[in-house]
Amino acid sequence: MAFRIPQRIIQTGRDNNLPLLYRAAVANVMLLNPEFEYHFFDNDGVVTFFDREFPEFRSVFDSFTFPIQRYDFFRYLAVYRFGGFYLDLDVLLASSLSSLVGHRSVFAFDDLNISWFLRRQYGMDWTVGNYAFGAVPEDPFLWAVIQNCIRAQEDPEWVTPTLRRIPPLFRDDFVVLNTTGPLLLSRTLAENPALAETVTILFPDDVRSPETWHKFGDIGVHLMEGSWRKKEMPVRRRLRKLWEARVFRRFMRESDALGAKRGAHRPAAV
Repeated sequence: MAFRIPQRIIQTGRDNNLPLLYRAAVANVMLLNPEFEYHFFDNDGVVTFFDREFPEFRSVFDSFTFPIQRYDFFRYLAVYRFGGFYLDLDVLLASSLSSLVGHRSVFAFDDLNISWFLRRQYGMDWTVGNYAFGAVPEDPFLWAVIQNCIRAQEDPEWVTPTLRRIPPLFRDDFVVLNTTGPLLLSRTLAENPALAETVTILFPDDVRSPETWHKFGDIGVHLMEGSWRKKEMPVRRRLRKLWEARVFRRFMRESDALGAKRGAHRPAAV
């Protein structure tokens, strides 16, 4: 069966008064894709979307602790409902998205992860990015992601194993990543091998090279503005980076041994 992702781009932000960098990125997206519909949802528009399209999930949307969780949840539901491509506002494109419309769903390889849970439970040393992706309407993999977002909110014990070995000082970030963010997306892929066969991951030639990370294949790059993270005191930021670097060095030795390639639908055997 042939699939075709609609020529539609979906983005979201607090309001229409975007910073200059985001305005430039949006202009870049629109100029490179003149044949695509463009839809921007501000905060009020996101709430209206839930009330109109998914009223049954409005209570879940309202119950999230961190604002970014609400907008992660929104991006999955918006693409599930309408089909098309979602792009974070800090994604710059180098070419049109038109070369990707022939997939059922397409996601970016993000990076090699520092998740004990994904590596030890599923042998998956890499992460699926949610900053840029596309899918047909009612894509079953996206529906599984949506259901896992809801499960993570309603059943905290399901999330608990993903947070083991995370120091309490840094746990909030990993709560987001494992309940609505890239680690939740990656877990859904690992737990659903049949659905994973329908998903295209845009892997780089060598996943071990950080220069290839945070890119939407050869189409674009994620600038990693990190605006979703809460404000950090300098001491906390320094401690977090030191801890992440220590864990990263250990895990990179494992990933280096696995070579440059990863199978799109078969997690690495760590």
